[in-house]
Amino acid sequence: MTVAVSSAVSNGYKVVVAASTGNTAASAAAYASRGGLRSYIILPKGKVAMGKLAQSILYGATIIEIESNFDVAMSSVMRLYKEHRVVYPLNSFNPWRLEGQKTIAFEIVEELGVPDNVIVPVGNAGNIYAIWKGFNELYEAGRIDRVPRMIGVQAEGAAPIAKAVEKSLDQPEFLDNPETVATAIRIGKPVNWKKALKAIKLSKGSAITASDNEILEAQKELARIDGIGAEPASAAALAGYKKLLSSGKISEDETTVIVLTGHALKDPDVMIKADARRILVNPEHLDKLILGDLGL
Repeated sequence: MTVAVSSAVSNGYKVVVAASTGNTAASAAAYASRGGLRSYIILPKGKVAMGKLAQSILYGATIIEIESNFDVAMSSVMRLYKEHRVVYPLNSFNPWRLEGQKTIAFEIVEELGVPDNVIVPVGNAGNIYAIWKGFNELYEAGRIDRVPRMIGVQAEGAAPIAKAVEKSLDQPEFLDNPETVATAIRIGKPVNWKKALKAIKLSKGSAITASDNEILEAQKELARIDGIGAEPASAAALAGYKKLLSSGKISEDETTVIVLTGHALKDPDVMIKADARRILVNPEHLDKLILGDLGL
């Protein structure tokens, strides 16, 4: 997003616009504020997690809610840009967004070399292509000797790309009303689907779906075993990894990078529904409660 906003500033734009399921809105509003730009954020009403909406409000964006889904919001942004050219789009059909996102590949190589697999949650499908692009550029420059397999994970209720890969289709069967608890990837018509399929095919990768229950279990595992608080869309990547392991499609002996794209506090409504022990107690009985709970 910082690359895209820098491009807007350098090209003399004063106003930026983005359609979003939430994360793009938050970062677009933040960087636009830092760049001295006005920002308009188009959101599907009632479909954006509170933490993301709150950030957009705090950063001063003008928030436009529509009685429809993300895909309609995205079409509106594309039409606005193509027909009027007075506002700069910050969605991932803007190539500068992808140029920024590809540096994830550079950082992975810098930290641990070339992994065997890179697993990415897929919504609008910019990340999986951009990361592959970064690895491919390093390969073509002779800096690495191979490109890892790119593996996309989508929620079962919003999986046009994963199902296209599964069925060996040249084009996804798009969804008009995608549904999943993972709001950041609740997208039925990914704008970067061609690029995503290219990245998966050329890297000899794949795509897989995860159910909402598998995603929420993965979210809890990340938090309670690894101490990492990630929103459901991010946890989808771990859910996909676990399914790939159990099916034998990848091995624990392989080096696999799982890309997490959003913090748990982005979606507090989901997080707070996780099972937890919550006990109301008189302070005078606190010691007795805890010691008894420990069997002491």
